[in-house]
Amino acid sequence: MSPHPDLYRFFALNSEWAKRVESQEPGFFTDSTKGQTPQILWIGCSDSRVPESVVTAVRPGEIFVHRNIANQFQLDDDSAQAVLTYALDHLGVEHVVVVGHTECGGAAACFGAASSPAFSASAPICTIDPSLAPDAALNKWLTPLTKHVASLKLSSAPKAEAVPVIVEENVKLQVENLSKAQTIVDAWAHKSKKGKEIWVHGWVYDLAKGELRDLGVSRGPSAK
Repeated sequence: MSPHPDLYRFFALNSEWAKRVESQEPGFFTDSTKGQTPQILWIGCSDSRVPESVVTAVRPGEIFVHRNIANQFQLDDDSAQAVLTYALDHLGVEHVVVVGHTECGGAAACFGAASSPAFSASAPICTIDPSLAPDAALNKWLTPLTKHVASLKLSSAPKAEAVPVIVEENVKLQVENLSKAQTIVDAWAHKSKKGKEIWVHGWVYDLAKGELRDLGVSRGPSAK
């Protein structure tokens, strides 16, 4: 079946890319079929402006990836836990990096919800988007971050000042959540199943500059 006309250019660009890579590095794709050995697990936002391999200028196979709205690592999220376990226990990843970014729509939405007169810290689900059903997936997903934002007491601050703070505090929160994940706890106690020391880091990508910034909140075997 031919691709939809709106998507044809992606197939054309892919074909050009594949030919260029094979020309520059013969055998690259054949080697890719033999397995992957990424050094880091990137837990990032689904935002289309932050493609991890592009902004770090690395080749396919160097970064294992988990992305979702507002770069969350929630301890009850089976998908994230499965990715973490596979990365550490089967691929031998050594560094888990939570990467937030400036101008994050999820952070802005949580700020709006936390600043709303309707916000209740005791509510099981916070309303992020009033146009959605109260128990809509987006509302449920961002409820933990919304409650965290409320605890920061930023409601009186202008949005332009509050969102950058939220972006950083969100990354720090997810680093803290990761430090409580059983896979990480076990790795710090006994090293990973691959015998490697595991480190967790927090970064922010600046959309306006195209640059990554380390927040200095790394956690590891000697910095728990």
